[in-house]
Amino acid sequence: MMSQKSKILIADDHPTNVELLEAYLSQCDCDIYVASDGLQTLELARKVHPDVILLDIMMPKMSGFEVCQRLKSDPATKDIMILMVTALNELGDIERAVAAGCDDFLSKPIHKPELLKRVENMLKLRHVTDELERLRAYIDAMEQRRQTGPTTT
Repeated sequence: MMSQKSKILIADDHPTNVELLEAYLSQCDCDIYVASDGLQTLELARKVHPDVILLDIMMPKMSGFEVCQRLKSDPATKDIMILMVTALNELGDIERAVAAGCDDFLSKPIHKPELLKRVENMLKLRHVTDELERLRAYIDAMEQRRQTGPTTT
């Protein structure tokens, strides 16, 4: 089976940060999408359904905390992996990110090897989770067929 390209959404309102993240991720075989505020991030996440979102906390229209909480509480987007990328590194901010449902967080300044490794791990986890869901659906379908099919004795 041919696998499709991974999709990464960069959500940051500073063009310089977006350019840096795009440059760091350029060696990944993935499609990159960009959102510049919280509302656009929600809209693109629902439309594109990325595998990973690199989510800045301090954004216009809606904070990364709120974006994360909304995505994680929506059944259609709850499985998207969210890596919060922030200049905030106070313990309270990390606790708020975890409470909002983020999967991991990364403090600025971003170090390329750390970013790439975390994204790589999130993509692996996402693909394993997707495969597990496909297997569960297959097993459920087989079980349903077994229960409703003809019985021979």
